[in-house]
Amino acid sequence: MDRKRVVITGIGVVTPIGIGKEKFFKSLVEGKSGVDLINTFNTDNYPTKIASIVKDFDPMNFINRKEAKRMDRFTQLAIASSKMAYEDAGIASKITDEYKVGVCIGTGIGGITTLENQYNTMLEKGVARVSPFFIPMMISNIAAGHISMTLNAKGPNITIVTACASSTNAIGEAFKIIQRNDADIMITGGTESSITPLSLAGFCSMKALSERNNEPQKASRPFDKNRDGFVMGEGSGIIILEELEHAINRNANIYGEIIGYGSTSDAYHITAPAPGGEGAYRAMKFALSDANIVPEQLEYINAHGTSTKLNDEYETLAIKKLFGDFAYKIPVSSTKSMTGHLLGAAGTIEAIACLMSLNKGIIHPTINYSFLDENCDLDYVANLPRQKDICYAMSNSFGFGGHNASIVLKKYN
Repeated sequence: MDRKRVVITGIGVVTPIGIGKEKFFKSLVEGKSGVDLINTFNTDNYPTKIASIVKDFDPMNFINRKEAKRMDRFTQLAIASSKMAYEDAGIASKITDEYKVGVCIGTGIGGITTLENQYNTMLEKGVARVSPFFIPMMISNIAAGHISMTLNAKGPNITIVTACASSTNAIGEAFKIIQRNDADIMITGGTESSITPLSLAGFCSMKALSERNNEPQKASRPFDKNRDGFVMGEGSGIIILEELEHAINRNANIYGEIIGYGSTSDAYHITAPAPGGEGAYRAMKFALSDANIVPEQLEYINAHGTSTKLNDEYETLAIKKLFGDFAYKIPVSSTKSMTGHLLGAAGTIEAIACLMSLNKGIIHPTINYSFLDENCDLDYVANLPRQKDICYAMSNSFGFGGHNASIVLKKYN
């Protein structure tokens, strides 16, 4: 029996380089960086003083004031992007069965801003002053819960927590939920807002972050020989997945089709990727197999591309292992060179970048690529965008704990 086809009919995005799909993609094509000095707390004692923070975001444009005060920022970002995606899909007034509308959201850390604030309140003012909303503001699944309540989605409701692979896993699992007929529509993607004193301190202690504080916008430089770590980012991306016939029956605008999903584990180390990118290789291989295409059909890879030494080197090795000599013919670019690393939300904004490329025939660059690393020798679309009509694109995400996820997107026809 033919499996159900699943298409993307709505896009909503809140990022450090733009709110809304058009502004976001325009910034990507123009090579604009969202990285700057952190101004939300004092970083004098931190070796890293930079991050990629969402600017000009007012939650009251999407949520009433009372409700917004009872949400962590990661949830506010998710509600905003979900509402944009739902409106973009044009489905709010056309749903006949809310029980066939589901939610699957990825986040790596959840409501850590609330956790830190309430812990400080307890220490300074006592136990009785901890907010009764603390727990439902902090727990990682609450963004998905609020989305379902806001959009009256009564189908499957799931939160995926696989570190930096979270939202790519969420999209993949939502894809499978529709294929097995448990939903007609899935509101899926990721959200993250964890640029806090404690989070920054933790990543600094791991020596994972760039310390290029004097040149913030040049700090995230995936695949470049002089990369020195990733840059923390925040934001949210939500897409609407929909069973094809359901979308056709309501004359929906279709951005593309999701046709493949692969998910693996390194089973190797808590933070370091497996040697040679072995787990990443298998995730990409399984995604291509699920998509029922051969490697030579793929025309673009949106890399995980974090700007860390091992990730960029091992992802390059994994691509070369899977694609052989053809690897050198595939354009590869990293959205994180401009947005920083949105952790659990990264995969969705990168999938959105792929969808925009499928529709507009242009691939965004990897900015800050200046010095060749002999271990990273693919076509990284260095510094300038490239006009290219593409039919098949892959998006990769890899997370601490050895989580690997890849999806394949196709131009709709």
